[in-house]
Amino acid sequence: MTGMPAQRTSGMRRALGIWTLLALAGLAAFVLSLAIGSAGLSLPQVWSALTGGADGGDTAAAIVRELRLPRAAAAYCCGALLALSGALMQVLVRNPLAEPYVLGVSGGASTGALLAMLAAWPLWTVQAGAALGALLSMALLAMLARRDLLHPHVQGGHHETGSRLLLTGVILAAGWGAIITLILSIAPEARLRGMLFWLTGDLSGTSSYGMALAALVAALGLAMPMARSLNVMLLGETVARALGVRAERVRLSVFLLASVAIGVSITTAGSIGFVGLVVPHLVRLACGNDQRLLLPASALLGGVLLTVADLIARTVIAPSQLPVGVITALLGVPTFLFLLLRRQR
Repeated sequence: MTGMPAQRTSGMRRALGIWTLLALAGLAAFVLSLAIGSAGLSLPQVWSALTGGADGGDTAAAIVRELRLPRAAAAYCCGALLALSGALMQVLVRNPLAEPYVLGVSGGASTGALLAMLAAWPLWTVQAGAALGALLSMALLAMLARRDLLHPHVQGGHHETGSRLLLTGVILAAGWGAIITLILSIAPEARLRGMLFWLTGDLSGTSSYGMALAALVAALGLAMPMARSLNVMLLGETVARALGVRAERVRLSVFLLASVAIGVSITTAGSIGFVGLVVPHLVRLACGNDQRLLLPASALLGGVLLTVADLIARTVIAPSQLPVGVITALLGVPTFLFLLLRRQR
């Protein structure tokens, strides 16, 4: 009996240690993202620009506040949203290869954004089109898979439900992919570059991060109370019901929460791959599969990863920039292959 409190205290200390380490890494990445660029700034200049001091100068203040701060904050929030939604999706469908875009939400958002670009509408309409496309894709998936989400015990259990939900999302994503290909094939050449940048993730036009920050705070606030139930659901539908977990409500909540997080991230930064797939696996490798630790740690690490990737994307060939999705893919592919080889061994 005395071992249980000691074990719980040890686990809490470990969780706090991991969260603190990841938070410090995020702070360091954020500061570097504000200081490094085509015009390098010292740390005192960055601090003066943030606090309104006179030492940084008007130019430094404009660079930090108007260009780098919104972009760095948006990168961190979007990375955290992608990683959190990836962790939730892997629990929802009980498949380690599940990632934020597997349910087709990104395809709907991309279609809406590309249609706005094709019509040469203003930037805010591109973001609005992405949001509407994501909501439309969520509604279609919820309608097509409503029985799997709400009545899995009738359909064959949680594992089979996850497979059918995953299959429905893959088919829906394939349909969106065909529409995206059609849009790209008829788009004028002058707009193709912007479309391709958006499809691979682009933070260069980011001017605000309020929506992404609010979505991240809300997503963590709603996900953490469900963490214990998610741990129980990993044991199976029958066990979860026997322990009093309302699996249908939890499953529907996870679906809605992950989908909204994905939609906000895509609306802010475009389609950025591999963050939601790789980050939860890295966290599991370090600290296990307890969702109470995994969910916040995934959000913290996802923010760090995308902030660093965006810093690389805008500085490696400065003054030109690369799509940030290319950097995340170049970092994510070898990392995931390493994880697979490590698991086989």
